[in-house]
Amino acid sequence: MVRKRASGSTALAATAITIGAAAFAGVAALASLSVYVARRVIIPVKTRREDIRILGCTESTVLLSKTLDTLLPGQYGLWFSEGAGHAKVGAVTDTGPNWVQRELLGIDHGDLSTATRGSIAGWFYLDPEELGIAHRDVLIETRLGPAPAWLIPAAKKSGRWLIGVHGRGVRRQECLRAVDVARRCGYTSLLVSYRNDTDAPHSADGRYGLGDTEWPDVDAALEYAIANGATEVVLMGWSMGGAISLQVATRSSHADILRGIILESPVVNWAETINFQTDAQHAPRIVSAGARHLISAPWARSLTGQEESIDLARLDFVARADELTLPILLMHSADDGYVPVDASRALALARPDIVTFDEFTVARHAKLWNYDADRFNEDIGGWLSRLP
Repeated sequence: MVRKRASGSTALAATAITIGAAAFAGVAALASLSVYVARRVIIPVKTRREDIRILGCTESTVLLSKTLDTLLPGQYGLWFSEGAGHAKVGAVTDTGPNWVQRELLGIDHGDLSTATRGSIAGWFYLDPEELGIAHRDVLIETRLGPAPAWLIPAAKKSGRWLIGVHGRGVRRQECLRAVDVARRCGYTSLLVSYRNDTDAPHSADGRYGLGDTEWPDVDAALEYAIANGATEVVLMGWSMGGAISLQVATRSSHADILRGIILESPVVNWAETINFQTDAQHAPRIVSAGARHLISAPWARSLTGQEESIDLARLDFVARADELTLPILLMHSADDGYVPVDASRALALARPDIVTFDEFTVARHAKLWNYDADRFNEDIGGWLSRLP
């Protein structure tokens, strides 16, 4: 009898150990996944993910695999060969069960005929010279060193400036799409770079701050504009550039010169964006919560590689809506696919007195000009003309 009781106790103990080990393994897996997500959010992207297949091309068309991006109406950039090549594509001319044929408007560089994979991007223009407008290469003195920028003067000398702030993982070329309408409205455009975006100096940790650390670089551009004749400044930010612009507007000592903010597919609340992107990967919501905690916690910097933790609450402008005072033009697509539109809707509802909100559909993330340039330009031109 004693032997049987000992055997039963041993079995129970073994079962408990097995369950405990499994639970520990599960917790460890979730913790590791949280670290992975946190690092993915803040580490700059080195190469674009080439998620479409290039099936062939002629002098005037290109054949691509069918995806939500390749089916988009409008005109886009087509990156290929791991970023070594770039082409411009236009309207969809034909479709099949698993392919899309589009106009090939031109090849900027690279050999498209040998390419097999690529990605569709909002980048359309790669250089100001493509706009046929005079420009100057200038350097903005930031805390980390000189950051290159493009200065594109208004048609007539003016104290009105627009500072363009690009999004996460891209460069100032993204902002070229707004130059034409800004210039027609009498604005000089200053398209800037900021830390860790390839063009500008890198921070010691080489990590994004999601707007919490990049804003001083754009504030330095604001100082440059003032020193060079700006009397009224509008900030325009794409995606994470929107988060940066909102930080400048609420933290800069030069905010009195700002007259408004234009936000295109902006990150208004990073916590919601991280949740959305984690959900899209079918990961448990606890992973998103863990990633957000790791990004924010000073003790976790050894895991994430951050020099400074990020104050995500300071980046939530739905919660901070009452602190905003400047007129805002907010444009966002309902099916963005990367930055959820919910926070933009919430900000527009919270501050209808200052927010002009135009919600697109179909256009996806940071491609509103590409999808409908006329509507994009009318939104911005009309809003700029109504500014005090």
